[in-house]
Amino acid sequence: MAEHKVVLSLKNISKHYPGVQALDNVSIDFREGEVHCLVGENGAGKSTLIKMISGADQPDSGIIEFNGKMYNAMTPKLSQELGIDVVYQEFNLAEDLSVAENLYIGQKIGDQKLFDLKELKARADKVFEEMEVDIDTTEIVRYLSVSYMQFVEIAKALSKNIKVLILDEPTAPLTEDEVQKLLNIVRKLKQQNYVVIYISHRLPELFEIGDRITVLRDGKLITTGTIDQFNTPKLIKNMVGREMSYDYPKRQHEIGDIVFEAKHILSEKVHDISFSVRRGEILGIGGLVGAGRTELLRAIYGADLRYEGEIYLEGKKVKIDKPSDAVKLKIGFITEDRKREGLLLEDTICHNISLPILKKISKNGVVNKHEEKLIAEKESDELNIKAPSIETVAGSLSGGNQQKVVIAKWLAANCKVLFMDEPTRGVDVGAKQEIYKLLNYLASSGLAIVMISSEMEELMGMAERIIVLHEGKMAGEVQRREFSQEKIMQYSSGIM
Repeated sequence: MAEHKVVLSLKNISKHYPGVQALDNVSIDFREGEVHCLVGENGAGKSTLIKMISGADQPDSGIIEFNGKMYNAMTPKLSQELGIDVVYQEFNLAEDLSVAENLYIGQKIGDQKLFDLKELKARADKVFEEMEVDIDTTEIVRYLSVSYMQFVEIAKALSKNIKVLILDEPTAPLTEDEVQKLLNIVRKLKQQNYVVIYISHRLPELFEIGDRITVLRDGKLITTGTIDQFNTPKLIKNMVGREMSYDYPKRQHEIGDIVFEAKHILSEKVHDISFSVRRGEILGIGGLVGAGRTELLRAIYGADLRYEGEIYLEGKKVKIDKPSDAVKLKIGFITEDRKREGLLLEDTICHNISLPILKKISKNGVVNKHEEKLIAEKESDELNIKAPSIETVAGSLSGGNQQKVVIAKWLAANCKVLFMDEPTRGVDVGAKQEIYKLLNYLASSGLAIVMISSEMEELMGMAERIIVLHEGKMAGEVQRREFSQEKIMQYSSGIM
């Protein structure tokens, strides 16, 4: 069978940043009608490669060839004109505009001088209908869940006349049901002869939709081959340079008394939910997109308005009206969207880690810089944050290392209870194993953990119990001995 036509070709691309060789003589061909999967640990060079293709940055050396024409470098304008678009791992949306307006920013709709709002909505509705995603295109983006924001980003790309679509961790915020919708979209694009460059740390997805895989490690191309040349152990070994288990760590510690309890929580999207978590326990929260998982934790934490409900910590009723109240009680929250809510992107690793403990390490309003540095270095070393130093700006880190900084922040605060919303979103397989082992260690040390995850295998692999939400209500609770995807999905769908 003849190979598909090469549309985009990178030839001997190199890029150096201060202290790191991000790309080292990398050459890859991307073909029409194929899904080309790009994998590697965080810091392997995937994000830099995307920047070279999209024109967000320029290579130090090498050639980019598009449909037979050679370029020394791309620019954002040139890549857009050629039909290259990127759906980044972190969103780039105008949050105060509607879904439809986001899709067509900068484009003329209709024959009038002003936007034809009726035509705008009709076009946007058609894009989402083809994607098989049910969404109100008049909704203001700010009020969408992270999952729906992701679909808006993808729809934005598909509304243009593109030839190459780069998807960077597109399923990270999605539940199993939503993942299948997205993979179906990718299959349609493949049938229509698009070039799809697909980046994901969820390895099973690659074998489901990929045609070709390229593995990067430390800025170097390790191997490229067709999907049938790989299996999961071989792929992981190529990514990390060593054999690695893809299993979840076993827990042997005893579960203690109840540390945290929420009773009859009521908010705009949460209806009379109660749960507790014990010392040393990891409690999972499952459910489909829009079930109210994130909204439940935000209402408890004081990040969203809570109408009713009581909260108990170590048997005592406590008052949490705002996040600072929760922080004082040593309750941490690793949010779903680290860039908007979890990090100060323009500040250093050191300052981010010390944020929850500034009062503790300050005297008369002056921060003890020496103590701050010692704490930040300790947490950075323990979590193996890959950066030149703790003075590195957090926004310059890869997604996985940014997530480690968020976790380090709450470890430095010595929390009693830790809420974790999608803790491994956008994190590579090696870093995931580190986070799983870390969570296991923290639980064995007595920390009570409440974890939301859209990856059902992750929930079942890490949790002792799972409570499942459906349309803002408690649908059921499943003990570890009863775990099955079928039972959890039945609760999630409101069948049981």
